[in-house]
Amino acid sequence: MGLGLKIKIILGIFVLIISGCTTHKGSYSYQPTKSSKKYPSDKLDASPSNLTKKNGEPIASMRPYTVLGKEYCPTVVSVGDTFSGRASWYGADFHGKSTCNGEGYDMYAMTAAHKTLPMNTVVRVTNLENNQQAVVRINDRGPFVENRIIDLSFASAKSIGLMGRGSASVKLEVLGFEPTESKTIDYVAMAKGPRQEILNSFAVQIGAFASIAGAIETQKKYASFHGYSSIIKDSQYNDDRLYRVWMRGFRSEAEARDFINKDYFNGQFITRE
Repeated sequence: MGLGLKIKIILGIFVLIISGCTTHKGSYSYQPTKSSKKYPSDKLDASPSNLTKKNGEPIASMRPYTVLGKEYCPTVVSVGDTFSGRASWYGADFHGKSTCNGEGYDMYAMTAAHKTLPMNTVVRVTNLENNQQAVVRINDRGPFVENRIIDLSFASAKSIGLMGRGSASVKLEVLGFEPTESKTIDYVAMAKGPRQEILNSFAVQIGAFASIAGAIETQKKYASFHGYSSIIKDSQYNDDRLYRVWMRGFRSEAEARDFINKDYFNGQFITRE
């Protein structure tokens, strides 16, 4: 066997090995392996995904959380808000697994993962590299990769021509908030729904008094302070009555933290209304 023929055989084997590998891009973006398995999208479980529980506490997917040492704070979002960044996608390896809001991930549904948008936020995704668009519903958290703004389902990514490249520059526009448990977007119900979603009501305690007079004096002094308002909370502490003065109007925990970092008051701390 000649040297040239040996080289051709070795190269042929190498190409076969490479062609059988799956290419991974980022933590959740990858080229799915080919499979003949049929995925029954209509049989995937879905559970209600409201912003709060019946007792008013935010559900787990709405609370601030930390991934890889970085904290993310779900926050206020309004219809018409726009964001830009890079989109990636996830598919077969996650099909049927639970998403952050408890639904089964359906790679054939028009859904997506976002780090901070409220669950069931509906956004229009525009691929800025080819101007193709898709409307998706947020039902998961991610992608936790630098400069990635959204992780699209297989179907969503395919509809905007993302499959060949794995990621692309996109623009997101908030269209509304899907109010039902359906996998399809109810545009009529969404149009009648709120124009803004605020996930948590945060406040900053700026003082606590055993005397109502001291609380009233402080509340009046800071009734309007840097765009925020003050209220008095009547409470019990160690069987004694305590009057707490809270600054309110913060739209997220991150905003309340920014306020505290300016050191307007001694001993201030964040609380939830």
